[in-house]
Amino acid sequence: MTSTQKDQHGARSQRSQEADKPHRRKREKTYSCDECGKDFTRGGDLKRHQLIHSGVKPYSCELCGKSFTQAGNLKTHQLIHSGVKPYSCDLCGKSFNRAETLKTHQLIHSGVRPYSCKLCGKSFNRAATLKTHQLIHSGFKAYNCDLCGKSFTMAQTLKTHQLIHSGVKPYSCKLCGKSFNWAATLKTHQLIHSGVKPYNCDLCGKSFTLAAHLKKHQLTHSGVKECICGFCGKAFAHNVGLQRHLVTHSGIKVYSCEFCGKSFSNKHYRNSHLRIHTGNDVYCCDQCGKLFATDSQLQQHMFSHTEERPCKCDLCEKTFKTPHQLNKHKQIHPQRPSYGFLKMLEMLEF
Repeated sequence: MTSTQKDQHGARSQRSQEADKPHRRKREKTYSCDECGKDFTRGGDLKRHQLIHSGVKPYSCELCGKSFTQAGNLKTHQLIHSGVKPYSCDLCGKSFNRAETLKTHQLIHSGVRPYSCKLCGKSFNRAATLKTHQLIHSGFKAYNCDLCGKSFTMAQTLKTHQLIHSGVKPYSCKLCGKSFNWAATLKTHQLIHSGVKPYNCDLCGKSFTLAAHLKKHQLTHSGVKECICGFCGKAFAHNVGLQRHLVTHSGIKVYSCEFCGKSFSNKHYRNSHLRIHTGNDVYCCDQCGKLFATDSQLQQHMFSHTEERPCKCDLCEKTFKTPHQLNKHKQIHPQRPSYGFLKMLEMLEF
């Protein structure tokens, strides 16, 4: 047999051997979880998964007491206590305990968000984050706070919320000493000290440290005031403004002046009032020398030095010097109750 014939024979023999090998096919997921329907290719994986539903967590961390269903998860967790973070991001320098966590983090820099919510269109870097987000649309809040009754879609959110009731604020700012319940809140707060305000309002040029603060500010330009007081009909752009205002209807004045004992429903009003006693940042009338805590109070006072009465009642044509006097006068006229107030009365009847 020539060398050429040997080569041809060898090639045929190799092809024959390859043909005899079984073709590797992707394993079918034949094992299903009765609790959540998740499928697995191996029975061992299913058995390991089912520990999650059992609630049994036999592996505990000796340092913090946290428990886990699997030994592997405990081992991964213990890296946190070691402080070792060998995996660093080339783009921002942030370090991680695991290569997998670094890989997940790097999706942030890519800008790619392949997972979109079909209900609201919001996009996410990871499928798991999308799945968590979708719970919001379900409206199902299975986790309730025993202390205030507030409900949450996730157990982790409830756990985070419960820190408020504990009164524990373990995260302190080294620059001003202010304490926080969560590390993330401290990190956000520290941006204030940096002085960096990268988010600018296109309409007035005001700058903000956070995008959320800019978004909230822009509502003031829109003129939209969706938060309406059910007692007097006054509207606010933000819910926090409405909540602060509602205290005035309660009659409760918990903030007292340490100098004269005057009480206020809002701590900001009290703090403004304190300026009168301290002499700091006060506004003085150049005609009579009277002091005021805020510029708006001074401007209102200036009407007393003039005979002009620019504020006119649209119900009886009577005129007044200040908007405050006009609003006080309007109370003598019978007014139709606001829609919100009527709804509140309906609720009280039941």
